[in-house]
Amino acid sequence: MSSKNTKTKKPVKQNISNSQNEAKPTPKWFYLIALLIPILFFILLELGLRIFSYGKDVPQWIQVDTEHYMLNPDIAYRYFYSTEGIPYSSNDIFNINKQPNTFRVFVMGASSAAGFPSAPAGTFPRYINKRLKLMYPDKNIEMINVSMAAINTYALRDMLPGIIEQKPDLILFYIGHNEYYGALGVGSMESLGAYRSVINLMLKLNNYKTIELIRNTIKYFVNLFSSPSKHTGTLMARMAKDQAIAYNSNVYKLGIAQYEGNMEDMLELLKENNIPTILGTLTCNLIDQKPFISGTEDPNANSYYAKGKKEFSDGNLELAKEYLNKAKDLDLLRFRAPSEINKIITKLSKKYNLPCVDIETEYNNLSKNGIAGDNVMTDHLHPTVSGYNYIGKLYFEEMVKNNLVPDNRTLNLTNNQQDSITIKKLKYSIVDSLITKYRITILKNDWPYVEKQTSLKERLRQFNLKNYIDSLALYVVDNKLSWEKAHRDAATWYLRKGEYDKFINEMDLLIDIYPQIKEYYQTAYSQLLVAKQFEKAYKYLYLDYNYRPNDFNSKWLGIIDLSNQKTNSSIKYLEKSLTFKSNDPQVLFNLAGAYLTAKNYTKALWAINNCVQINPSFPGAQSLQYQIKQLQK
Repeated sequence: MSSKNTKTKKPVKQNISNSQNEAKPTPKWFYLIALLIPILFFILLELGLRIFSYGKDVPQWIQVDTEHYMLNPDIAYRYFYSTEGIPYSSNDIFNINKQPNTFRVFVMGASSAAGFPSAPAGTFPRYINKRLKLMYPDKNIEMINVSMAAINTYALRDMLPGIIEQKPDLILFYIGHNEYYGALGVGSMESLGAYRSVINLMLKLNNYKTIELIRNTIKYFVNLFSSPSKHTGTLMARMAKDQAIAYNSNVYKLGIAQYEGNMEDMLELLKENNIPTILGTLTCNLIDQKPFISGTEDPNANSYYAKGKKEFSDGNLELAKEYLNKAKDLDLLRFRAPSEINKIITKLSKKYNLPCVDIETEYNNLSKNGIAGDNVMTDHLHPTVSGYNYIGKLYFEEMVKNNLVPDNRTLNLTNNQQDSITIKKLKYSIVDSLITKYRITILKNDWPYVEKQTSLKERLRQFNLKNYIDSLALYVVDNKLSWEKAHRDAATWYLRKGEYDKFINEMDLLIDIYPQIKEYYQTAYSQLLVAKQFEKAYKYLYLDYNYRPNDFNSKWLGIIDLSNQKTNSSIKYLEKSLTFKSNDPQVLFNLAGAYLTAKNYTKALWAINNCVQINPSFPGAQSLQYQIKQLQK
């Protein structure tokens, strides 16, 4: 190639400035602002949501009055996000400021600890409460039951820090049957996944409105693209999402790990705070509850159940119990806790050196031939009222055995005497018996007891409603009437019929369950006084007087005592009444009579003179005045 055709390329001009070649470094404040923007956004969002009262506030405790707390009846909203007809807590109250003479016990569990189907009248915490009050009358006993249906250890773990803040003297656990299908369980309709750490973190974040907004937004969009969920049927039927959970499957193992992990967390926290604790193993219906879902493998739950029934019939009770427990463990529908749960309870009691009531063994011993069945169970795992009382007795005896009771016992009674007196003091009415009956009727007419929920007509036939009391009980079960209102209405009905003993039983039960409502005393004695049932009214007047003496209750205590020739007591109450209302002619007339009986004629004349001066026409006053004047001559 000729050199002529060769073109010399001009060199590209280079920028010799390094400062122009290199990009400027990003200032640190830029990264700081980038980090702060989302944080500031969520802070402002949270503040805005709080200012405009977004969502539902669910504090753990609410004030009943200026002096008392109770567990928030809506606390289940922390754990149930989509389920309708959620459970409610009991209304046990306690002092906001714990008094020096108080013995405070918290009971933590699910539906069995809550007393289904006999709550609130038939629960084992109520037995313990009544027995403590019997044996330690000088103590202020506070028994607070925070148990609810369809919850499990997630809910209890969430509530425990708030319970510890209330300075409990003792905590009783009875929990484990709901670990799979209870709220947030691995097989539940109310689930946040399978990871325990994530679920517990979400529960901690529940107090933030931003989390509630995110949760509600997700729920909204999920509902847009899914078929409507089933809202009918029992809570038990609606909570079981993953119905079949095979023994030793991954989901089964997750449920076991969930239970053990949450229990360990709680027991560690209680240990750190030096709070005495008692655990209890779980009992269920073994002999009369066949497996809900057996499975097709061989051997399966049904085959073991059949073997257990045969061995039971042949009198081989230990072998029967072994087969029946195996049938329960292989039941793919895990409404009854597998045997491994009780093994964990026993293991944890040893690890943390805690008392443990062997309810499983003791409850079987209560049953015919040593295996729990329909004679002590209302369904697959909930005890009868007498069964709940027995569980309460077992816990109380464990408390005594481990010196976890007050130290000022004043009554010298044997264990059997204590038990007998306690049971007699536990009020129960026909309304409660019917509520229990109807709840079980509804439960057993729905899945999993039957494949298809029975018709309303069929259930009404089984209810066999005959009178007003039957209707009240059904309204309670159907959530159309509160338990408290049903018993008040029943009391009024009995009063109108002149059935005073039944009226008194209803009022006694209301006072026993809700002692904080002092208006019950006034309702009872005012109605009985109108009916001229003076002797029956006396105890309510006395209760009201001890709570808040006033002119009315002290007057009537004095009048009734005078009619019963209790002169000194009569004078005490009538004089007290005058300190509240000095111009009541009825009080002065009766006081004159009391002084006259005591032969204190000077005071008798003073009282009757004042009575006549206030009301000259008061019946019998002038005649009594003349009589006293004659005696003074």
